[in-house]
Amino acid sequence: MTAPLGIQLYSVRDDIGPARLGGTLARLKAAGFSHAEPFDILTDPAGLATALRDAGLEATTAHSSVLRQPAATVLDAAAELGARTVITPYVPPESIADRSGVQRLADALNSAAELAAGRDLRIGYHNHDFEFAQHIDGVPAYELLVSLLDPRVVLELDVYWAGVGGADVFELLPRLGERVRLLHVVRDREPGNDRPVLGVDATGRMDEVLALAAPALELPVVEVVAHHSDVWPLVESNARYFLAGAAA
Repeated sequence: MTAPLGIQLYSVRDDIGPARLGGTLARLKAAGFSHAEPFDILTDPAGLATALRDAGLEATTAHSSVLRQPAATVLDAAAELGARTVITPYVPPESIADRSGVQRLADALNSAAELAAGRDLRIGYHNHDFEFAQHIDGVPAYELLVSLLDPRVVLELDVYWAGVGGADVFELLPRLGERVRLLHVVRDREPGNDRPVLGVDATGRMDEVLALAAPALELPVVEVVAHHSDVWPLVESNARYFLAGAAA
């Protein structure tokens, strides 16, 4: 395995309490992951940094909203972890229901990107389904947002959620090109996940997705969102799948 593979820690959110964090990170490392993407970097950044280092995992990306907390505070925590890219993971759907809302989001991310650049850090954005399901003047809110973002704001495209919202990621990825530096990926749906896919279902086609993103892709990050059963078989089977593809 020469390419890195990340895991969004939200996937194992039930197993990362203070008493279990070290063991969980060690299990992720043993499964083959090289990177962990935290979703809480503000509670105890020093302790998290130590736990990651002890497990032999890197955290070059992290989820933390520069919209909910002062950007400087978020960037300080990211720097302590060694994270280069801080990704806003979610905004309320109603906040980008019209053009002015999308513009406000773009302005906030662009402002944070300017501040981050001065620290040699980057700001990113992670989508869910509604950015594609909500249209403004006939255009998905996501595409309007991308058109308004400073190119320094990187995109972490969540392949599953994009498809659920109505996107065809096989058409979208070539158009976005080098803007997409990070991917959230999952091989198959979790048992019990019967959410309808309004766009093109990419599950089972991750080799095609990774090939399309490859020119600019820095890190694929596995995320298992729904927990309808024991999450570990899903996490470990995803690791085996993506590691095997990287080794091929």
